[in-house]
Amino acid sequence: MISRNSEKNTRVAFYTLGCKVNQYESQALAERLVSLGCEVVPPDEKADIYVINSCTVTGLADRKSRNLARRSKRLNPNALTVLAGCYAETVGESLKGMPEVDMLVGNSDKKRLPELLADHIFIKTELPNCEPEVFVTGLAGRARAYVKIEDGCDRCCSYCIVPRVRGGVRSRGLDDIAAEASALVANGYKEIVLTGVNAALYGRELGLGIIDVVDAVSSIGGDFRIRLSSLEPTVIDAAYVRELVKRERLCPHLHLSLQSGSDAVLSAMRRGYTMGDYIRIVEALKMHDPLFSITTDIIAGFPGETDADHEASLGAVREVGFSRVHVFRYSRRAGTPAANMDGQVPSSIKAERSHALISEGAKSAESFMGKNIGSRRRVLFYEPSFSDRGAPTGSARPEDELRAQITPSGIASRKDDHPSPKATYRGITDNDIEIRMESKKDISNAFKYVSLGWDCVFPC
Repeated sequence: MISRNSEKNTRVAFYTLGCKVNQYESQALAERLVSLGCEVVPPDEKADIYVINSCTVTGLADRKSRNLARRSKRLNPNALTVLAGCYAETVGESLKGMPEVDMLVGNSDKKRLPELLADHIFIKTELPNCEPEVFVTGLAGRARAYVKIEDGCDRCCSYCIVPRVRGGVRSRGLDDIAAEASALVANGYKEIVLTGVNAALYGRELGLGIIDVVDAVSSIGGDFRIRLSSLEPTVIDAAYVRELVKRERLCPHLHLSLQSGSDAVLSAMRRGYTMGDYIRIVEALKMHDPLFSITTDIIAGFPGETDADHEASLGAVREVGFSRVHVFRYSRRAGTPAANMDGQVPSSIKAERSHALISEGAKSAESFMGKNIGSRRRVLFYEPSFSDRGAPTGSARPEDELRAQITPSGIASRKDDHPSPKATYRGITDNDIEIRMESKKDISNAFKYVSLGWDCVFPC
């Protein structure tokens, strides 16, 4: 174990599971530890302290956290292993008997982690007396940065453990959010992703809403765009969306959780909307931009789900035309109403329905990519990256207008006659299509306009 008086930098590694809020919080904690003299290293390296920022949305997430704790001890048996976040909140007492876990830190204490680790790290600067606010400036040096705007949720869907482990809605002030976004833009970030446990609930206790956040961040100077991580149809409606999408900096992409295409199942889930309500939101988005990207989550095998309910979910995927579908098999969470419902679906049927939804989601994604053929989108390119995925590649033209191919995998790339390109750059369009572009010029962390197309429907 590293003592406080050790004359070397303490090496700290983070494993981050689950939502974008967890990603943001891990980044913020890493920055604070670096400011105190620690060295943050990749989680597959030997470290003095391993922090597992956990998720407990599903049983699989719980199992991953336990496995990561064991993996950490294999990498360094003398390391301090910290289990933090949502899983620590739900089963903290039972995990105390797990020898691989040395410290449990719940969500309410997560931002105090540097103080809790004070006896285990060599500190080069004095710890503040007051509890710090989490704030990110951009340690990782990426083109895209997350800004957490709220924590907690009060929707209490029947299957969800999140309100119990995250608590009620607590929103950050607009000035605080804008200041953090401004610092990130000043450090070179080109995309600000506004995120929260339930971001659509932002400002309910302040008399504000998500549009106010977008306006506040939009008002800061610089060349950047804004993306919303997700919005819940339990909170917004078509009229609200029509007003929201008028914001020029906002990317034409929303993660809009559906969960089921069956009104009966949505009611049992306590989602608070119907499929008709959802479709009206989709229509408002597509009216703004026919190539507006909508991603979603769907649960397979919710208690009481019939074959007809499952078919309704498949039909919803076909009707909406999602650009990406995340499918989850229903996971029974102790303490939620759904855990005690009649009609629990057998695992084998959940697996079959999950596979069917994944297949339909893949078809929907390919159809969305096909609709983008010939479109011209603004792309934010990241650092050079080299892929073995086999997508065709080429080089960037010297002018600002680029051409790219989309393959059925959703990866677009340019193929032309320019010889010996030097690097391959990964990028994301404003409507959430990942592309790869080979270029002789350095286009990292830069916006470029790209015309999308493909030469064949299937790999040539």
